[in-house]
Amino acid sequence: MFGIGGKRDRELAAAVEELARADTVAFGGVGFAGTLLPVTEAYQRVEAALAERPEEVREQVDSLLDRGTPAGRAYAATLLERIDPAAARAAWTALRDDPAEFTTFTGCVMDRATLREYAAQRLTEA
Repeated sequence: MFGIGGKRDRELAAAVEELARADTVAFGGVGFAGTLLPVTEAYQRVEAALAERPEEVREQVDSLLDRGTPAGRAYAATLLERIDPAAARAAWTALRDDPAEFTTFTGCVMDRATLREYAAQRLTEA
C-alpha cells in the first residue's frame, strides 16, 4: 500500500510542477488531430486527484496559485472552481489585475490572452 500511495503522490507532484511552469492553457485536444498537450494531461491528473482527495490536493492548488506562471495560475483558479467557488472567485478577482500573457488553445484555434482578460471572462461566466 505504501508504494502505491508514494507513486500516486509523485505523479501528483509531477503534474502540479507541469502546471506551475505552463505557458499554455488548453482543456481538451488541440490541432486538427485533437492531441492532448502534456499540460492538459497534467491538469486532468490534478483534477482527478482533487475529486478523490480534495483537502490534500487543495494545498497544492493553493501553492500553484501563488507560484505558477500566468497559465499555471489560470489552471489553479479553474481547479478551485470545482471545490470552492468562493475561493475561485477571489482568485479570479485578484488575477484580474495581472497583465501577463499566455497562449490559449480551443480546439484548432491558438490565441494569446492576458491573465487580466482571462480572469475577467471567467468572472463574467461565473
